[in-house]
Amino acid sequence: MCGIGGIVRVWPAGAEVPPPEVSIPEGWLDVLDESIRHRGPDGAGRFRDRAVRGDGMVVDVALVHRRLSIIDHAGGRQPMVSERGREGKGEGLVAVVFNGCIYNHRELRRELEGAGHRFVTDHSDTEVLVHGWREWGEDLPRRLDGMFALAIWDRERGGVFFARDLAGEKPLYEAVNDRAGVCIFGSTLPAVLRGLLATGFDRAAEVTDLMLGEWVRYGCGNRPPMTWIREVEPRGRRIFGACGGGAVIDEGEPLPERSAGGVISAGELDDLLSRAVASRLEADVPLGCFLSGGVDSSLIAQYARRAAGRLATFTVAMPDPRYDESRYAEQVARLIGTDHLTLRCEPRPAEDLVALIEQIGLPFGDSSLLPAYWVSRAARQHAAVCLGGDGGDELFGGYERHVINPAFNRFRALLAAAPVLTRERHPKSRSAKLARLMRAARHGGYSDLRSIFPVEVFDRLGLGAGPRRDRGERVDDPLRDDFVKYLPEDLLRKTDAASMAVGLEVRSPLLSRSVVSAALRAPLSCLMPRGKRKGLLRQVARKYLPAEVVDRPKMGFAIPVSEWFRTDYGGMKTLLMDRLRSVEPFGPPSLGIEPDMKFVEKMVEEHMSRRRDHGQRLYMLLVLSIWAGWVGREMAKGPH
Repeated sequence: MCGIGGIVRVWPAGAEVPPPEVSIPEGWLDVLDESIRHRGPDGAGRFRDRAVRGDGMVVDVALVHRRLSIIDHAGGRQPMVSERGREGKGEGLVAVVFNGCIYNHRELRRELEGAGHRFVTDHSDTEVLVHGWREWGEDLPRRLDGMFALAIWDRERGGVFFARDLAGEKPLYEAVNDRAGVCIFGSTLPAVLRGLLATGFDRAAEVTDLMLGEWVRYGCGNRPPMTWIREVEPRGRRIFGACGGGAVIDEGEPLPERSAGGVISAGELDDLLSRAVASRLEADVPLGCFLSGGVDSSLIAQYARRAAGRLATFTVAMPDPRYDESRYAEQVARLIGTDHLTLRCEPRPAEDLVALIEQIGLPFGDSSLLPAYWVSRAARQHAAVCLGGDGGDELFGGYERHVINPAFNRFRALLAAAPVLTRERHPKSRSAKLARLMRAARHGGYSDLRSIFPVEVFDRLGLGAGPRRDRGERVDDPLRDDFVKYLPEDLLRKTDAASMAVGLEVRSPLLSRSVVSAALRAPLSCLMPRGKRKGLLRQVARKYLPAEVVDRPKMGFAIPVSEWFRTDYGGMKTLLMDRLRSVEPFGPPSLGIEPDMKFVEKMVEEHMSRRRDHGQRLYMLLVLSIWAGWVGREMAKGPH
């Protein structure tokens, strides 16, 4: 687990090529290193190389790594460089930087040793990537069960290979300065933005209206709202340099399709989950498990307790009793016999929010980022690795929208024709949910059900071109839709940002390759028998947990942001008002972010007077303001 970064520079045949340290100055690497420092407090490393291709092109590379040491402290240092290949045969230099963990690295090591590969380290998962690249090339990612964002330099090919994991647990951003023939990549967007600026690129922060609209509507997106920076997609594979520039190898690993033959029984799922959890327990540092008392975390904790013999579990007592699940977690911990700690958090919401958004470098609007950060910060005092429950809702049908989707599709025309008479005084009320369904039927379809700004409200905000409307959208497989979009764009981004801000590795057993494959192949009627949320997963849970745990209503991981804006808890109202009523509430005019401020003020007034609940929308606008101000300051600095 760590932060990675690098720069690749391509020189055309016949060009006058400067020395490597001039081609990629050390100062550029310093910029990358500083921007990923928080992700790896245990070590740092750099690597440089140059390849001269047969067509006369020269490719320079420099890799940067920040390490959070989890497996093989002595042998796992990165960048990992090797010229050794199969027995008695060198195969050219290969260098790897990677962020994540490969859970099946021991099995892959045995397979590679059987093919003649000679390993130097004792049990480093990174070295498996070196030899795996030599053996399988671009098919390597499909053999990995793990979370990863990786970059592999192959001197013989003169290029860098990028890849991300199956679900998108670990981030990887890249940008190309065509005029300089430079590709910059890194674990964080700020690293890439600052890297672009360092190379003299003066258009690095051009905001794309379409992408910004996606972020404001949903609080997340599948591409950064900047023209020149992109995120390597989950399952994506790319090469830079080997083809003289950036090249997509393919559209990424295809996901399994649902079929009648994909039915999985509770017993089969039980076995898959047990194996997935056991494979994620290897660590040379203290390991624990997040425990909320809900079905996902409780099931994972009991598997881990059985496999490990002894297990530390953690929950955090939230400051608002309405959102505090610690008593449920303590009940489960007693039941399964873990060494449980109820941790106290010291929330500083306004201060923490500004720091997190500037560290992420994206207008990320999911307010559960704050409690996720507080939980991670408290747990990091006791463990360096924690198991988490990401993926359970998306794979097994855990949301209300999954249950109502068939009826929504069937009666959409009727819902669209009905008048919306209610106001959203409380977003969780039955009337507010019905109004949301009616508006979604009329405008944005299924995607509107998970939006912060439904289409009609977003239109009044006046933020340029706006996102895709998808007015005719019909989603027949909402679980798959959420797995492909909501999970990587929102939930996994949140988990990575919150945990890596404090140097904590979070592993998600429910996202193992075998579990994902089985869940995506299974018919919806198998996963949600009789339309029950997580019906199949609950069948498995009943084998180990009592009904009061299995059937407890979903609470969700949330904060009362609406009330915090009204009461100024932790300075949140002060921060909101200071930002929205500043001279440049959404950054310098050059960014072109100009919402209708009269409508913004109307939302503030309606919310503070309790006539409507705009809490999540105001939070999104606050995040947008923080982010835009950060971008403006970065651009004003010029070359770093």
